[in-house]
Amino acid sequence: MKQLRIETSTALCQLQDAGRFGVRHLGVTQGGALDWVAMHWANWLLGNPLGAPVVEVTLGGFCVVAEQDCVLALAGADLDARVEEQPIAPWRSFALAKGQRLTLKQPKRGVRAYLAAPGGFQGEAVLGSCATVVREQLGGVDGQGSALGEGQVLAFADAAVSLREVPEALRPRHQPKPVLDLVMGAQIGDFSGTSLFEAFNREWTLDSRADRMGIRLLGPQLVYQGAPMISEGIPLGAVQVPPDGQPIVLLNDRQTIGGYPRLGALTPLALAQLAQCMPGASVRFRAVVQDEAWREQQLYLGRWV
Repeated sequence: MKQLRIETSTALCQLQDAGRFGVRHLGVTQGGALDWVAMHWANWLLGNPLGAPVVEVTLGGFCVVAEQDCVLALAGADLDARVEEQPIAPWRSFALAKGQRLTLKQPKRGVRAYLAAPGGFQGEAVLGSCATVVREQLGGVDGQGSALGEGQVLAFADAAVSLREVPEALRPRHQPKPVLDLVMGAQIGDFSGTSLFEAFNREWTLDSRADRMGIRLLGPQLVYQGAPMISEGIPLGAVQVPPDGQPIVLLNDRQTIGGYPRLGALTPLALAQLAQCMPGASVRFRAVVQDEAWREQQLYLGRWV
């Protein structure tokens, strides 16, 4: 067994994995890495199961010290990662000698970086996952839903792994103004014609009111003309429209049911793009059908085979 000791952390640095499934009927949300693509690549670099536990570092402010010589991997945002002040680019594995510090400082490109270790970091599995959901006090290193804190130890397997990097052609591109694919939902026809035109032909600005539950979007006011709704289950990526007409994209730590009408839901690949966008960034929606979204995801997942 090997260990990293945390010297610096924030409430936005958490242990995450692929998420918690089969429990939404209990009112328990799924949690898990917001940028699942980056998490998969970080684990791929070390030969781990793609959903193995990783550290999700949002906006930087994270530093660990190696208790033993080890190999780690980093994917996702460029948070100005450094080993003893020597820059470490994402999308590769790297060696960390005993006593050396790995520091993720602040965003240079993207928002969330994923740190992986051989076999995945150890955490307390709750309902089949160690994904941290602070609101529900589930997962994390201690099983109580706590964010990673100073003085904690991250343990992982003592396994020999080779150094490698994600091929340049396969690395996701963090676009400054991404176009996000949206699978149209059941209430799409209950919005005014003008609202539908503007929803898919105007830019939306990411509000600073954002967390792992959801991201508010600022733009044209969308008008719902349908009948009042009864609360129903909410899928990952649902684009909900409350009475103020400003959409909310619901993320991994969302509530399990809701009664606001929805334009539809972002595809999994679109969610990974959105997870790397800073508040104030601009995005656009592109309407797609479910079959098209499924084919695109299967093509992308084939890159790991």
